[in-house]
Amino acid sequence: MLNDLPLSGDKIVLTGTHVTASVEKQIEQLGGQAIHLPLITINEIKSDMDRQCLEKSKQYDWLIFTSQNAVLAFKSKIQRFHFNLSEWSCKVAAVGAKTAEALEEIGFEINFMPSTFSADVFVQEFPAVAGNGVSCQFFKGSMAKGTIVKGLSYHVDEWTIYETVQTTEHIKELLTLLKEPTNVSITFASPSAVEVFTKYIAKVIGWHSFKVLSIGHITEQALIKAGAKVDVKPSTYTMKALVQELANRKEHLK
Repeated sequence: MLNDLPLSGDKIVLTGTHVTASVEKQIEQLGGQAIHLPLITINEIKSDMDRQCLEKSKQYDWLIFTSQNAVLAFKSKIQRFHFNLSEWSCKVAAVGAKTAEALEEIGFEINFMPSTFSADVFVQEFPAVAGNGVSCQFFKGSMAKGTIVKGLSYHVDEWTIYETVQTTEHIKELLTLLKEPTNVSITFASPSAVEVFTKYIAKVIGWHSFKVLSIGHITEQALIKAGAKVDVKPSTYTMKALVQELANRKEHLK
């Protein structure tokens, strides 16, 4: 019966930009209702220098991607300028299973992925694989921290390929939802989403009328700093792992 499912009666709010059909289906199969109310949007940064930057990127030993957004922006550029991925002979490093999956979908082979899907673990583990004196290009977003560049001992060229923009489009709907007497869990996958939520929602109703779900320790730190208590943070930093961890905890409470 539906009522026996672990997330029966629960509403799971997804605040990130990308929501895959598989995650929504997973939530529904566990008895919950998936509600997508993004707090940030992503835009590719376009420049007159994009063609030259793409040509230059072929010359690096390693290309580093830490998000699906960077992969999608890179894909957009190679398609716009009619490049072929076979022109790149670089090795490719990915942070996160979804980032790796997005890279493989466009035709790249993944040569390195850290044991934990975070930039700080990446800089600890990458040198042992990459070796000394290699040239690297890091495809980043406008809100990315300096962990990759500062944490590696060799020079890394950065290409800011997309921008993260905060959006208040769904604030009213989210506030209305959180004022209802229902079981609501809010997922956070980035400090940027935490910042928007803190400014426009937590400021009004606080952090205690819903469960707080976090992907990654960096997002968790941002939540704690904002005054939230993180209820669920899976050891694997993916949305599917987050949903499953919530379901497992609910199951144990029954």
